[in-house]
Amino acid sequence: MTKNTTSLYIQHFLKAFVDKVGAVLGIVVLSPFFVILYLLIRKDGGPAFYGHTRIGKNGKSFKCWKFRSMVSNADKMLESHLKKNPQARIEWEKDFKLKCDPRITATGHFIRKTSLDEIPQLYNVLCGEMSLVGPRPIVDDEKHYYGDSLPLYLSVKPGITGLWQISGRNDTSYDERVSLDSWYAKNWTVRNDMIIMLKTVSVVLLRKGAY
Repeated sequence: MTKNTTSLYIQHFLKAFVDKVGAVLGIVVLSPFFVILYLLIRKDGGPAFYGHTRIGKNGKSFKCWKFRSMVSNADKMLESHLKKNPQARIEWEKDFKLKCDPRITATGHFIRKTSLDEIPQLYNVLCGEMSLVGPRPIVDDEKHYYGDSLPLYLSVKPGITGLWQISGRNDTSYDERVSLDSWYAKNWTVRNDMIIMLKTVSVVLLRKGAY
């Protein structure tokens, strides 16, 4: 085993170790928020959690979990909204986001702004489907945006946070997101992951680019 191979093996081991320990600690520390948010979200009668199929490492699909931030009939409401609003359709087709999304509940706006809707993904990290740090998981319809960079994206696990989150999030273009994801896949180290996690704290507190 060469020196470079040994170093890479150690980096992978440390990343997996940090993921597991961080996920367990996160679940324990944030468990009071779990209970409070569960009760708040359940008030409208719908489920508290929402699992959406995303693409993971090596193209494997998995259920990415979030606290539900939208109304229970979100798909039908989106279809109706896009039919009535051509500009909203253009915005949606650009990067699958709406700045003024009618589907989001009052509690949903809060948990999105504070990124608390992402907490259940700690479970995905425990299951080995995600990492604490990595590119955000995408849906199948987004793969074409990555073009020749798709193999790079699929070479790493998607993360709860990453370069995109600390670089503007929804205020960045999709091309910029692809560039950030590609750079991360080529250059990730445990040290870089730690820097991203530290910067995530300030980004979440300032609510930059979140909607």
